[in-house]
Amino acid sequence: MILALDTASPACSVAVLRDGKTLAAHVEPMARGHQERLAGLIAETMAEAGAAFDALDRIGVGVGPGSFTGLRVGLAFAKTLALALDRPCVGIGSLEALAADEPGFNAAVIDAKRGQVYLQVFEDGRALMAPDALDVGVAAARLAELWRGGPARLIGSGAALLDGVIPGAALTAREAPDPVALARIAARRASLTPPRPLYLRAPDAKLPGGISPP
Repeated sequence: MILALDTASPACSVAVLRDGKTLAAHVEPMARGHQERLAGLIAETMAEAGAAFDALDRIGVGVGPGSFTGLRVGLAFAKTLALALDRPCVGIGSLEALAADEPGFNAAVIDAKRGQVYLQVFEDGRALMAPDALDVGVAAARLAELWRGGPARLIGSGAALLDGVIPGAALTAREAPDPVALARIAARRASLTPPRPLYLRAPDAKLPGGISPP
């Protein structure tokens, strides 16, 4: 049984799967307030699934890229819960989750603001590049370079920013990864290395003196 949660995006997302079957899943859009909502949403989702916490085999958590504050909320909660239950905790990249289990050529694109996107490209689930933070023009060039023809799909909050780069590409504007996809990836992930946040650029917030927070 897998519990997956994600707060790196503008949503609070939770899913519970058992043997690949979705028992319960919820996505609540929110720009902030993840910390206040996450524990309650997890409890509600577990109750709907009819699952006890000690029945969990693994916990999956979104590690970004995304909101610095939101990302840390989910990661801290998942690691604490995993420690309390003595269960493995698996980190899943937001871009990977957006393009999970999609056949063909898929580009996961998150609007990173300030004229940038977070980009990762997949072919039949295989990553063609590492996740990266790129100016929109550079991302467009990278996308065009990797595409070798055939149907293509752009998925994520930044998909529209790269519209037209690949002729006829389908666009799916999705603000947050599907927590069910997160859970499925977590279930088959072989490496159980403790999750770490995926930061692709420095935070916007600055401490006094212009120092970025750790």
